[in-house]
Amino acid sequence: MKRIAILGSTGSIGTQTLNVARRHKELFSIELLVAGSNADLLVEQALEFTPNAVVIADKSKYAQVQQALDPHDIKVFAGIESAADLMSMSTIDIVVAAIVGFAGLRPTLAAVRQGKTIALANKETLVCAGNLIAREALAHHAAVIPVDSEHSAIFQCLVGEEPSQVDKLILTASGGPFLGRKAADLASVTPADALRHPNWNMGAKVTIDSATLMNKGFEVIEAHHLFGMPPDKIDVLVHPQSIVHSMVQFRDGSVKAQIGVPTMETPIQYALTYPDREESYLPRLDFLQHPTLTFLPPDTDTFPCLKLAYQALRKGGNIPCAMNAANEVAVRRFLEGSLPFAAIPDFIASRIESTAFVSEPSLDDIMQTDSLCRQL
Repeated sequence: MKRIAILGSTGSIGTQTLNVARRHKELFSIELLVAGSNADLLVEQALEFTPNAVVIADKSKYAQVQQALDPHDIKVFAGIESAADLMSMSTIDIVVAAIVGFAGLRPTLAAVRQGKTIALANKETLVCAGNLIAREALAHHAAVIPVDSEHSAIFQCLVGEEPSQVDKLILTASGGPFLGRKAADLASVTPADALRHPNWNMGAKVTIDSATLMNKGFEVIEAHHLFGMPPDKIDVLVHPQSIVHSMVQFRDGSVKAQIGVPTMETPIQYALTYPDREESYLPRLDFLQHPTLTFLPPDTDTFPCLKLAYQALRKGGNIPCAMNAANEVAVRRFLEGSLPFAAIPDFIASRIESTAFVSEPSLDDIMQTDSLCRQL
């Protein structure tokens, strides 16, 4: 029985993780649930899974959650700092890091420092502090297992392989809802348009990042930190069917691909059960339903966020953190209607250019970079 903490239990990854736990009650128990502000769903989840404790990050919702759960002997805490503190619970084996955005960094880092196994779904943690996380994971013997479908695919392709034999990593991208469009077509894009992802069921922020290709840029940076590959050995291919989740090319020219139906529950379950593979109740891939699989180069002229991410990775230091902060602000403003979709890349680029460079940032440097960039 593996005991699980879920950071971001009411979001897309969190709810799908609970789907996996629901199907495999003999394998998993839920020890801790952490939510942002969705108090109603957090209470519903807690009543079903009876964790040891829950955290509601929005302190104004504490009384509501406390009142609902007090009769059930479930401890209730408030504030994201409480989530970080609770990573020291000895009853936690695996931490599913699924809080979207920079907010997930502190509790994930706290879990790493406690030597927990991290099922990582929060891209921003490695984008902003990849080197720091790597050092701390090594020092505290914390395993980091990717949950993103692309990185899970690469992780699976690398099992049993020598890293020195890898020629390149190939991340696949669906292309998002605007695949094939040109820059002129994006001038009038609305949030509703951008949220219509053709293949994946994700939260609003990740879906917008997919539409701009920034999500794929984050994944390039994440792959660099997870697998130790330089930027020039990480390629991106647009694959509209989302059946090939990613690939690894080796020195002898062989290519391994991980293939499956487009659902996050498969990589979530793999991360939770690794190195074992447990029975899945999800539909199997029927190749006859997908007679054609296509691959295209990404259009970085129309979607320059991917290009920005490569540039930030090559610059290094605190620049990817600044890029992430600017992107989070840009996405929020777009969803609120105060920033056009087509203006997002220029908005991010201008904030990166105004960031004072720190070559080897500490956690304090990362926090300051994020704060200053958001203020700008």
